[in-house]
Formats: sequence, structure tokens, C-alpha cells
Amino acid sequence: MRRALVARLSATVLLLCMGLLPAWATSRIESHTLANGLRIFVKEDHRAPVVVSQVWYRAGSMDEHNGTTGVAHVLEHMMFKGTRQVPAGEFSRLIAAAGGRENAFTSRDYTAYFQTLQKDKLPLAFRLEADRMANLVLSEQEFAKEIEVVRNERRWRTEDKPQSLVYEALMATALEAHPYRWPVIGWMNDLINMTVADARTWYRRWYAPNNAVLVVVGDVKPHEVFRLAERYFGPLKARPLPGRKPQLEPEQTGPRRVTLKAPAKLPYLIMAWQVPVLKDPENDWEPYALEMLAGVLDANAAARFPTRLVRDSRVAVQAGASYDSIQRGPGLFLVDGTPSEGRTVHDLEAAIRAELSRIQDAGVKEEELARIRSQLIAAQVYQRDSMFYQAMQIGEVVTVGFDPSLVERRIEKLKAVTAEQIKAVARKYLVDDHLTVATLDPQPLDARQTTTPPKGLRHVD
Repeated sequence: MRRALVARLSATVLLLCMGLLPAWATSRIESHTLANGLRIFVKEDHRAPVVVSQVWYRAGSMDEHNGTTGVAHVLEHMMFKGTRQVPAGEFSRLIAAAGGRENAFTSRDYTAYFQTLQKDKLPLAFRLEADRMANLVLSEQEFAKEIEVVRNERRWRTEDKPQSLVYEALMATALEAHPYRWPVIGWMNDLINMTVADARTWYRRWYAPNNAVLVVVGDVKPHEVFRLAERYFGPLKARPLPGRKPQLEPEQTGPRRVTLKAPAKLPYLIMAWQVPVLKDPENDWEPYALEMLAGVLDANAAARFPTRLVRDSRVAVQAGASYDSIQRGPGLFLVDGTPSEGRTVHDLEAAIRAELSRIQDAGVKEEELARIRSQLIAAQVYQRDSMFYQAMQIGEVVTVGFDPSLVERRIEKLKAVTAEQIKAVARKYLVDDHLTVATLDPQPLDARQTTTPPKGLRHVD
């Protein structure tokens, strides 16, 4: 099965390079904006009589304030608790009865709700989403039940998982001012003290058609989708949105370190450097080079970290790198790893630094770059086999603030990255003045308390 997948990816990359991708992979993204400000993006994919519908709100945890962290995620839960016309639980029941699937997620930058349905059921998705966009009922009783679910979710996802606690400590240390520094799920003290009034305020502030994006991908015609959206979303009123002040993180001018103690078998290390994100997709080149650098380190089993740190020197049982160029807030280039038994986080940090120094001094060989380039581009293109991920790519770029053409242009920009550019960004940004290091000091496992997944946890984060 894996061999077939590799062959399929290779063929896709070959077709990409030849400009011969099938029509469904390169079909144009059509757009339309309703009078109330709702932006609609449609991409045709006629391989199956299926449609994906997603509603994205430009409101995530970065839009929260101190004292109410986690409210964006809590409101995501409450969006399934009913309107006057659709009681609690009925939204999910109706989608399931129509043979569909639905879910939601909250991030730092946005909150999104989605359904996958037979194409003739798209009116149902639109009717339900339009209803809860304007008519959500936020009752004390439902809030009291759901906030307890969220508190238990935090215990299960974060407080019982040492690596999650280390990541949380890293973000709170690497960033001083920007709200990316607090967790999407919120601090527990804020969740304990949150009220239904906080959720109502958030809903009234951000859940409006002029702060939303509707993305539809599937066996549809754009003009029909636009007409259907006008029918269900058109009557909703636009509302004034709060002004968004610039939230710039002060420049870091020296290394930072934080150590967290928690019950665990092995230590753990995360290193984060402040780096730029995409602002001008046509003229920026550093974010694309940083993406390729992350690939050189950790794109596949033949990348540098798996080869040299895990298999050759055996200093780590796991080591990885990641970077996201498309986000509203400041960027971080992340490297993490778990030392092998008998090795320390200091050993692993030294090994990571040695690998980065090799790139900073000697750069990347062209054949290595060609392999990584193919791998990263294949991953981008392969997502287009999924209607859901086609919609995700569109929703992400337009909600962050870019034109949907970036979905296509991003591949071309990645293909154009040179070995010299990768070396340049490594030398410029992966330096101690931009570095934060977070480590886990493992404590005896007999002190560990575990939490079972909370009842009612049904969504994706």
C-alpha cells in the first residue's frame, strides 16, 4: 500500500512539473461577496457527487483578552447547543441523518465549522449554518455543562501530557506581548471563572457574515452555490466589528530558557526561533526558504534529523522541525526532540546545534534540495486528492488575509527556493539572540495523574 502511495505521489509531482494535473486539481477558484459582507469561494471537483462546506470566522484565540482566554474555543463548543429552531444536539443529528459528517476546530487565527455531504444536501448545511450564525441560544444550563467538558479537555490534552505542558511554557516564554503566547484552549483559571456572558459577548462581537468566509468544494457549479448562499445567508445583517489594533511582538535580543518539571519517562526539548511569516506572497522569499529548511531537517525518513540524530548517532529517539508561514501573528521556527535513554537534553541540544551549524556553514547540496523539494511539493499537491483539504487550503489563506491564488502560487514559490536562500535564512534567523529553549525535567511516574477523555468531546482542535 505504501509503495502504491509513493508511486501515486511521484506521478502527481511529475504531472505538476509537466503542467498536466487533472482539471479537478487545477480548476479555478470562483468568488463572490454578498451585500452583507459574507465572502464565498467555490472550487469545482466533479469526481464524486459530494460537497464540502466550511464556514470560517476570522476570530481565534489571538483576538481574546486577558481573563477570558479560551473563550473562542468554548464558543465553538456552544455553537452545537442549539437555536430556537434547531434544539441542542439537533444540528449533528440532522447532518448524520442526511449521511453527512460534521465537525469544527479553533486555532489562534480563526474558528471553522464544516460538513461533508452528498451534493444535494448542501442546502441543509447552509440552512443550519446561517441559523446558528445569527440565532444561537446561549443558555446558563448548557454553558454550565459544556464549560466542564472544556475544563476536562484541558486536563486531558494538556495537563496530563508533559510535552504539551512544555510547549505551553515555551510559547509563554518565547513571546512576551502577543496573544499567541497563551494556549488556544485557555488557561485553567480563566476557564474556571468563565461565564456564559463571556461567551455571549464573544458571539456578538465576531459571529457576523462580514467576519466570515464560506468555502465550498465539490460536485457543484459556482453560480448555483452563490444563489443558494444568497437564499440562506443573504438575509443576515452585517454588524460593526471591533477595531483590530496592531499586535506586534517586541524584537527578541537575547536567549531565553525555561524548565518544566512533570512526571515522565524521558526528558524533552523544544527550541524556538523568532522568524518572519508571509506578508507579501509575491515578493517575500524568506518564509518559503524557511519552509524548505524545515523540510531539509525533517521532511521524510531521509532528512537530516531522522538520519543523523536518530539512526546514526542515536542521540534521540525522535527529532523534528516545523514552521508555519501562513498566520496572522508572529512566526516561530520550531525544533523538538526526545533524547535516547541515557542521553540528556544537553546532548540533544548540542547535536541539533551541530546540524544547524552544518547548514549555516556548508549549506545544502543541490541533490538533497531536489529530493526535499519534491517531497514538500508532493505533500501540497496530494492534499488536493481530498475535497476537504482543498477547502482547508482555501479557507486558511483567505481567512488569514491573502488572495486564494496563493494556494497555487505557493507551490511555484517553493519550487523556486535555492540552496543559497536556505543557507541565508539559517544564518540570519537561527541564532541565539532569537532563541527560546524549553526543557522537560522528568519526575517519577508514580506521581502522575491521568484524566480520561471527557464525555462530550466531539470536535477537532
